[in-house]
Amino acid sequence: MDTQESYAVVTGASQGLGKAFAENLAKKHINLILVSLPGQKLEDLCRKLEENYPIKAHYYEVDLSVNKNVMKLTEWLNQSFNIHLLINNAGLGGTKKFTEATSDYINTILQVNVAATSLITHQLLPNLLRQPRAYILNVSSMAAFSPIGFKTVYPASKTFIHSFSRGLHEELKDTNVFVSVVNPGAMKTNADVCKRIEKQGFWGKLTLLDPDNVASYSIRQLFKKDSVIMVNPISWLVMKILPIWIKLPLMTQAIKKEIEA
Repeated sequence: MDTQESYAVVTGASQGLGKAFAENLAKKHINLILVSLPGQKLEDLCRKLEENYPIKAHYYEVDLSVNKNVMKLTEWLNQSFNIHLLINNAGLGGTKKFTEATSDYINTILQVNVAATSLITHQLLPNLLRQPRAYILNVSSMAAFSPIGFKTVYPASKTFIHSFSRGLHEELKDTNVFVSVVNPGAMKTNADVCKRIEKQGFWGKLTLLDPDNVASYSIRQLFKKDSVIMVNPISWLVMKILPIWIKLPLMTQAIKKEIEA
């Protein structure tokens, strides 16, 4: 694919999996537009990638929990760039008793994980359809395959992402746009996250992944046109085999340990 004058858009690109996606795409000499919250040193990341690889890198700082911000972002993207790859990586998790969650907390998770992903995809799809070949990769989670107590909203939002991606893949299968969804587990994004996940015990340690490995594998499988990407086959198999009446209390207990710790 000639990507000299086309771009890949990565949301939530300043750290963790999003940053790993950006670095792996840059290694493939793909131009980038990186999106994240303000104050995340996104410009520094763009300049570093431009110095190390023969690419162009632009950035856009925005709070995706506000719908009008999403629409301004997509308007700028459509007016300024040809886009052949969209990675909807931005997402919010959170571990909290539902009774202790604020309305803003709940709304922000839903706006970023569900509304922003849907709207960005919808608004950029005409741009993607104009390209010779184009790809959409949505980041879901292993949590999409089971409800979890103390994480009530997050798994539900990732179930939406998985279902949305599968449906859109089917709808667009006769077009030039290929849609895929990746379902990773918890990742070693920083020391605090690692410590928090390890407090969940065996289950948490089993699913802890390296973001760079997840990103490189996901990109490789995306370009191979794998519509559902599973980066941790062990945890996926466990999730598929265990009935809901076993895995729901099992996973809830793991999260409860995290809260109590």
